[in-house]
Amino acid sequence: MTDILVPAEQEGTKAIVRSWLKKVGDTVALNDPLVELETDKVTQEVPAPAAGVLTEILLDTDAEAEPGALLGRLSALDGRAVAAAAGRVVPTSAASTAQASLSHTAAAESVTVLSPAVRRAVREHGLDASSIKGTGRGGRLTRLDVDRFVAVRGRKAELDPTQPASTPASGGGVRAIPHDRMRIAIAQNMLNSITAAPHVTAMFECDFSAIIAHRRKHKIAFEKEGANLTFTAYFIAACVAAMKASPAINSRWYEDRLELYDDINIGIGTALGDKGLIVPVVPRCQELSLLGIALRLGDLIERARDSRLSGGDVRGGTFTISNHGVSGSLFASPIIISQPQSAILGIGKTEKRVVVREVDGVDTIQIRPLAYVSLTIDHRVVDGHQTNGWLSKFVETIEQWPH
Repeated sequence: MTDILVPAEQEGTKAIVRSWLKKVGDTVALNDPLVELETDKVTQEVPAPAAGVLTEILLDTDAEAEPGALLGRLSALDGRAVAAAAGRVVPTSAASTAQASLSHTAAAESVTVLSPAVRRAVREHGLDASSIKGTGRGGRLTRLDVDRFVAVRGRKAELDPTQPASTPASGGGVRAIPHDRMRIAIAQNMLNSITAAPHVTAMFECDFSAIIAHRRKHKIAFEKEGANLTFTAYFIAACVAAMKASPAINSRWYEDRLELYDDINIGIGTALGDKGLIVPVVPRCQELSLLGIALRLGDLIERARDSRLSGGDVRGGTFTISNHGVSGSLFASPIIISQPQSAILGIGKTEKRVVVREVDGVDTIQIRPLAYVSLTIDHRVVDGHQTNGWLSKFVETIEQWPH
């Protein structure tokens, strides 16, 4: 027997078994996708650790799966079956050749068969599976694809009453919308964080004139290099500078220790519409130029919105940025920390405001593009002095960015 295990690199987050892609009795090849797991961060496939026959499913759909937990078991194949599962036919006669060919064809076709969870979802919502685009390996239809299709159909129904709603009204103009797994996981993590850590928020005002001028001057040059120069790239670079002023911000709190990191791995909160948000991580930001940051950031955001992130793309974060201003928010407090990190940066909406600036010893009234920037910290880790020191350096870096 070969054990099928939940990947250990989950950073302590719980996974939910979303759907099994094979059923008991199916023959699988090494690295065939077996089961989909979902956390609040990403949906990932667990591949077969060996060729064999799926003998047991121990954690079925909707079960919680802790890192390292036993999902199921594979039984070994004999030599000829192993070869067939790997796509090789080992004939000993014409009859056996034909039989092996049929077995191989059936194994290939089984990859395109809908998983039990997908079949159930399609049936419950009265959908035509062929009308839904699959994003799984080889274009396979996943449960997440079905959920998204249903959600989009529901939003269209709200705008067009002639379209059928995904969930029937419960009367009185109210629709009951069950929580999906991602929303439940996000809710649990938010509650756990605010319960575990004493959140304190400090706010500064930041003048974006310098980075606006720099972006206007260099945007086309960056595009020629394949990079979209967004303001978030500047924020990441300024975070790296600020970490030098307050290194303890780049840390994680555990009950028996505080871990300080040399690598600055910055997660970027990315909205997925009604599905919630995901936080892809730009690793080792301290080693990157502004161009390098922009290139990595653009790739991650594009794949996040296309549901193509891997588990590795959302792991290892040591700090997080929430650019809530892109949706119009001036200020948010507290922005909840991604545990076990020690802090999170919030960026509010940029607005032109009238300010007083001293020029040659004389007060002048100017119009400047300003935004509120906040740092929410775990007060177990750092105090106000370090928090304000970090924000001071962040603002200084943004405001004095060379043109």
